[in-house]
Amino acid sequence: MPVTKKEEDSSHILSIDIGGTSIKACILNTKGDLLSEFKKLPTPENSTPEAVLNCIKELVKSLNDNFQKISIGFPGYVKCGKVQTAVNLAKNKWTNVNLAQQVSDLFGKPVRLINDADQQALGIVEGKGFEIVWTVGTGFGTALVFDGDLLPHLELAHLPITKDKDYDDYIGDRAFEKIGKEKWNSRLARIIEIYKTVFNYDTLYIGGGNSKHITIKLDHNIKLVSNKDGIKGGAKLWDLEEKYHVYTNHPNKK
Repeated sequence: MPVTKKEEDSSHILSIDIGGTSIKACILNTKGDLLSEFKKLPTPENSTPEAVLNCIKELVKSLNDNFQKISIGFPGYVKCGKVQTAVNLAKNKWTNVNLAQQVSDLFGKPVRLINDADQQALGIVEGKGFEIVWTVGTGFGTALVFDGDLLPHLELAHLPITKDKDYDDYIGDRAFEKIGKEKWNSRLARIIEIYKTVFNYDTLYIGGGNSKHITIKLDHNIKLVSNKDGIKGGAKLWDLEEKYHVYTNHPNKK
């Protein structure tokens, strides 16, 4: 996606994507067009809330642009701007963490914080019928959208799929490295069949770092997407009304 010419408009949006391996950020206009380069830094090895916040500060320094709103996609369960789970970040450090409020106070701007797969989905879906978005990378991210409306987030990655494995264990990075591409694709095919039966979706989109390893034949209503396809999600998040897990944190007055 090309970077557009910088605009005079002051309604620019800082879009942040926090992942298990890297943290990314860029500046968008309200249409979701890139107004800056797409910057990223490795996710801190000791990925505590403090370390992640410091990483965000470093990224924003490198962007050097004005923005009036902030969108954040987070790899875990988020409710009303507070993080409840983050299994791929620092263990036992992310329960009930008011990350959105901290970022809002840091930059003095309103913040919307949702699950990272949900934010990606907003930039990917066509807004027609029941659409599901997967991200297959460090873990297994999922988002559900109906007629363009983001549905309440479900941490489907933590449903059991075998006696001793959930979806994260079964199809995530560690599994890929352990079992290899061929068996990983067989597992992906099994999950697709489960979703077809359980959800009867209109369209399934598959993205994330490991989507490039998919070799199985996909149904006509399954589409491969890239991380860049989801960039617009950071802008589209601000088009939604506040309901379910879409919530705006405003900076505290000093």
